[in-house]
Amino acid sequence: MAGAPLAVSSTNARAADAKLPTPVPPGKHVLAPLPFDPKKLKGLSERLLVSHHENNYGGALKNLNKVEDEIGRITKDTPGFTVAGLRERELTFGNSVVLHELYFGNLGGSGKADGGIQKALSDAFGGFARFEELFRATGMSLAGGSGWTVVDLSLTTGDLRVHWSGGHTQGPANATPLLVMDMYEHAYQMDFGAAAAKYVDAFFANINWEEVARRHERAGRAFRALHS
Repeated sequence: MAGAPLAVSSTNARAADAKLPTPVPPGKHVLAPLPFDPKKLKGLSERLLVSHHENNYGGALKNLNKVEDEIGRITKDTPGFTVAGLRERELTFGNSVVLHELYFGNLGGSGKADGGIQKALSDAFGGFARFEELFRATGMSLAGGSGWTVVDLSLTTGDLRVHWSGGHTQGPANATPLLVMDMYEHAYQMDFGAAAAKYVDAFFANINWEEVARRHERAGRAFRALHS
């Protein structure tokens, strides 16, 4: 998994820097549009996807902006419990925004994995079918509750893992997400009621594996850069 050390010339470094996103000032986060046509996903309705995007992701983003505005007003005299509450909410809403953007970003595809990402998952889990079995089982362990199922790459070891999160703030501190599945009920209840397994089937049918492969490639470069 580690591969060869990443060599970056000064020219390439400048080119890479030119592509970096512009930092967002606190309280100024903007809703990212859906990266696919919500009318065209298989088994997931436009109504569900638009509601999820606008109300759940959008709600988290609005709350993050409000919390960041309040954090900007903290002084040395602000009570500790107020600061702690704001910092906890900052983490919750911030992670919700990021995970929702990753979730929508890895939808809209054919659901068919191939090439390097299929091999990487097969190598990591002892077969692609075994990876899918573990991912589905982890997702279903959250059915009827709330949380996320994530495949990530460890920036410490370079290996791929499936992780469970019961909330927006539970996750490995040293990993970058590659594939994200929302298992909060708002992600499926409108279409499937309590039939979470049918939602997981629909999720797999719409995975954009090209995006997952792109994330895997970028995470691999970051891992090699950190250890070069």
